[in-house]
Amino acid sequence: MKAETNNLLSVTETAKRLGVIRQRVFQLIQSRKLPAVMVGSQYVIKESDLSLVAVRKTGRPPKEKK
Repeated sequence: MKAETNNLLSVTETAKRLGVIRQRVFQLIQSRKLPAVMVGSQYVIKESDLSLVAVRKTGRPPKEKK
């Protein structure tokens, strides 16, 4: 039986894959939209978890009409 392996990505690698800056990756981690594990002093993200945030709206939400 073959064990399933998940590739681990750094915050920088995750940002490149998602097309965002590193700060946005930290925001996604803090808001718990992107699971991450602290290894030493750095976060690592499972490559398979990128699908949780890959499809998202960009930009600011529209203002509510009064």
